[in-house]
Amino acid sequence: MGLSNNKIKYIQSLKEKKFRNKYNTFVAEGTKLVLDLLESCKCQLIAALPEVIYANPELRAEEIIEASPNELKKATFLKTPPSIIAVFYRHDSEIDKSEIKNKLSLVLDGVQDPGNVGTIIRTAAAADILDIYLINCADPYSPKTIRSTMGGIFFTRIYEIDYTFLDELERVSIILGADMQGTTFQNYNRTRENISLAIGNEANGLSEIVRKKCKGFLSIPMKNTESLNAAVSAGILMYYLKSKEF
Repeated sequence: MGLSNNKIKYIQSLKEKKFRNKYNTFVAEGTKLVLDLLESCKCQLIAALPEVIYANPELRAEEIIEASPNELKKATFLKTPPSIIAVFYRHDSEIDKSEIKNKLSLVLDGVQDPGNVGTIIRTAAAADILDIYLINCADPYSPKTIRSTMGGIFFTRIYEIDYTFLDELERVSIILGADMQGTTFQNYNRTRENISLAIGNEANGLSEIVRKKCKGFLSIPMKNTESLNAAVSAGILMYYLKSKEF
């Protein structure tokens, strides 16, 4: 029967955060990303070319629809229509304050580029860093963020918080900020305390509220450039601190 206009409108509505929140769902496009997410995420809807469905018997969802290239073109968020589009249920994490005790977590403070947020999540998943706290950041479930996570979002716990939660985090962790004026990261001797690494906005760095919560700052030495991409900086510092875990 194909992909109906109502289903196309529904998929298109998920481009906006208010509808992702309303329906508690998000969109993923492309065979590899969809298959990766299916390993850890409940799927509401899959629309794909018939040959893709037949070639991938592991596809599973509440509803699987054989769609035409034209229908997928109408539904997609991409310039080049994919061969498969899927709608997944979100897995928003609830914070249990008694369980805030991970050895290493992340605080993203005003990171606005969805690609940066997604890449940081993907890198955290690769480094086995589970908890990521977002303050005033790009939506982790936007289409671009989801593409950038490459499925990593479902191997982490994502919390969208406000600044007041930092009091709880500070109670069990040392908050360290990434800052160009900080201590060169190789010279930082990690103690046994839990650490939350704070990464600031691409243009303005850490907010004053987060800076005041930091017990120290880490910098990355560099030549021939004044700064690094937020996601690159986060990756370097994440892996260094992870290597120093007790």
